Amino acid sequence: MTNRNDDSDVRAEFRDAVNMTAAELRRWLATDESRSVGVAGGGSTKSGPAGGESVGHESGTRIVAILGKRQADLDDEDYAHMRKVTGYVKRHLAQRPKKEPVEDSRWRRSLMNWGHDPLKD
Repeated sequence: MTNRNDDSDVRAEFRDAVNMTAAELRRWLATDESRSVGVAGGGSTKSGPAGGESVGHESGTRIVAILGKRQADLDDEDYAHMRKVTGYVKRHLAQRPKKEPVEDSRWRRSLMNWGHDPLKD
């Protein structure tokens, strides 16, 4: 069991990182654009909607489930995933493309799979 004082920090960081609602994220994950980006479980890069589920898409599904839980129902695995999401979003935001528009970029689509739309910032 995790330390509940640390849990409040994890929840706060997760709320900052995940700026999409469960409904927004669920709708996004149902699109071909969402399935077209990321890295599949075996490490291969996704180049289209065909093939296995990407790590980010799978994470998005877990994020939707976490967002649907009451705080008291969050378990250690949820908190571990929340930490993973927070770390991913922070790292990926630091890699923002400098020369290309981000509106329809793979960078933005990948972040959205992890529950963060950089256009909402």
